[in-house]
Amino acid sequence: MSKHASQIVLRLLIVALPAFLASGGAGAQEGNAFTNLFKYGGTTVPPSQPAPLEEPYCPTVDVPEGGAALRNPPGATGSAGLRSQTTLGRLARECTRLQDGSIRVKVGIEGHVLLGPAGAPGRFEAPVTISLKSSGKTIVSRVRRVAVAVSPGEAQGLFSLIEDDLMVPAAMTGDYDIEVRLGGGTPQRAPAKRKPAASTATSEAPVAVPATAE
Repeated sequence: MSKHASQIVLRLLIVALPAFLASGGAGAQEGNAFTNLFKYGGTTVPPSQPAPLEEPYCPTVDVPEGGAALRNPPGATGSAGLRSQTTLGRLARECTRLQDGSIRVKVGIEGHVLLGPAGAPGRFEAPVTISLKSSGKTIVSRVRRVAVAVSPGEAQGLFSLIEDDLMVPAAMTGDYDIEVRLGGGTPQRAPAKRKPAASTATSEAPVAVPATAE
């Protein structure tokens, strides 16, 4: 050992000696200032770091059969009497595991309202249902009515929605589904005094879902 290194060790021992003597000259035990000095580089034990959380299970967004499109009016046959059709577009999801083992899910939805031959520009509402399910049972379900504007001279209006804080209990985090469908009512012309809700963009790479008419 070099002379310089020996001097450093000697100084460390001098600093730790009072605490060591105050402890009654105990042996090398956890929490002893003398032991901590050599084990952690200081006289106190550093705070423990939480263990890294396990990567959360995050299933792709499912659209049930018949849930990707809505016709207005519902009974319109062909396209002659069709006023509008609401269709889902891109879908995205983001899952975050929390300290208690539960998972917080965020879902992003894009879609559009397309005018039919009998339709006219204006403001519409697209009803969207977002659900989390496990073993066939619904954990949480929310219905949102998104305002959609179709401007004069345009054939369609786009909409987007982000639904956050959908919670999956810790006991169900290994087996659950994310479901999005159009429903909760047929899109109707909104009252003139009603303002459309501000649109929100999704924040991650979307999951493509083919749109199918009923």
